[in-house]
This record gives sequence, structure tokens and C-alpha cells, in this order.
Amino acid sequence: MIVVDSNILAYLYLPGEFTSAAEGLLEREPEWAAPPLWRSEFRNILGGYMRRNMLSFEQARSLQAEAESLLEGFEFEVRSQEVMELLRDSECSAYDCEFVALAERLDVKLVTMDKKVLRAFPRRAISLVI
Repeated sequence: MIVVDSNILAYLYLPGEFTSAAEGLLEREPEWAAPPLWRSEFRNILGGYMRRNMLSFEQARSLQAEAESLLEGFEFEVRSQEVMELLRDSECSAYDCEFVALAERLDVKLVTMDKKVLRAFPRRAISLVI
């Protein structure tokens, strides 16, 4: 199992530069986990694609459903205390710290492309691409 941030999900479902890397990750590590926050972040990403006329409403709705299916049973709440401690000790956002807190709680790696998270949490966070 690994924790993935919302952008890794976007790379998987929205064709682009990192899609093949995300697909390879899913083949190697098929159990992806995330805090419930991922849903709102992913919906926001899909909304941006709809506003730029890169996805229809039906396509966005379908992708959201696919992502929810992928993470079914692997969404875990995080404790505010743990998120606040990570906030105190880094310059990352509370949103990012939720993913780190979950990875720490599950004692697994967080896969991300966020440079700030990768710098702040080098023992927990790993990059999708090297």
C-alpha cells in the first residue's frame, strides 16, 4: 500500500506527461490510499478541466467515479493533532500535511510530485518520477 496525493490521481486519469508513470505505479503498487480530502481536490482538478472545455461534465463525472472506485476501502481519516504537528514543522499546506499524516499513520510512502513536500518529508515522501 502507498498513499498518493490528488495530483497522482490526476496524472493517472487525465492524459499527460506523467500518465505512463502513474500507470506504472498502479501496476507495481495496486493499493492506493488517501485521506478523504482527495475527493474535493480531485473534483477541483476536474472542474478546471471542464471550465477549459477539456472535459465534458459526463467525462468528469465518470473519472470521479473511477477514482472513487480505485480508492474504495482505502480512504482514511487523519488526526488534526498529527496534521498540526506537521504544519508546525514544515512550510507545507494543511492539505499536503493530511497526505503526509496518513502515510505516517499507515507507515507507508507518500507518492507525490510536490517539491515542497518532497523536501520537507524526505523519509516519507517519494517522487512519482526520478
